[in-house]
Amino acid sequence: MTMLSRVTGVIAGLAFVGVTSFAFAQAGERSAGYWYDNAGNVWKNSYKECWRAGYWTPSMAIAECDPDLVKKEEKKPAPAAKQDTVPAQPLVPPPTGPAKPAFAKVTIQAETLFDFDKAVVRPDGKEVLDREVVAKMKQYPQVEVLLITGHADRIGSDKYNMKLSERRAQAVKDYLISQGIEASRLETAAKGESEPVVSCKEIKGPENRRNKKLVECLQPNRRVVVEIKVQKSSAD
Repeated sequence: MTMLSRVTGVIAGLAFVGVTSFAFAQAGERSAGYWYDNAGNVWKNSYKECWRAGYWTPSMAIAECDPDLVKKEEKKPAPAAKQDTVPAQPLVPPPTGPAKPAFAKVTIQAETLFDFDKAVVRPDGKEVLDREVVAKMKQYPQVEVLLITGHADRIGSDKYNMKLSERRAQAVKDYLISQGIEASRLETAAKGESEPVVSCKEIKGPENRRNKKLVECLQPNRRVVVEIKVQKSSAD
């Protein structure tokens, strides 16, 4: 063998070692079971099949070459619902007044206070207000502000129901003033249909006053609520 042939062989061998070392280095970054080119891409034959190393095992599989052998990530099941979950809260918000009000919140059905679609307090409604509100306001002067809130059902437009609940709350306030309760101790609010007590979604038929079953079911939503908003502390 000539000197030139020997030199050429040495150079070729060094080149092969360099490429092989680079391939193993690249493989170490991804998977040692495949051959890679200088760009870090897996060598593939004309059938787009990856070249595996002689020591390749299924545990070295990568998704690019052997996707069927790669263990897919298992989805974790959703945690089971706890048996002691907190029950759903009622639709009506809690009172906004003091922790120990002088007297409890009073809820009066609209049918007791008013005629259908009206905002004039009926005689029967006045008796209820005298007993449940007027007497207590005179008995407990520490109650500084009483909140009167009108509520309506969902039959009719939002705008109309809001206006009706506003007129009814104001009618109750006007009556209380006529009975000697200072206007400065009374405040009104209108909620319209926004805070229902019952939904009555199971009632079929049109959403109007001719649907007697729906009107009857929604009765608890038509109401006036009277509750203490501001009260002096016992130390005052």
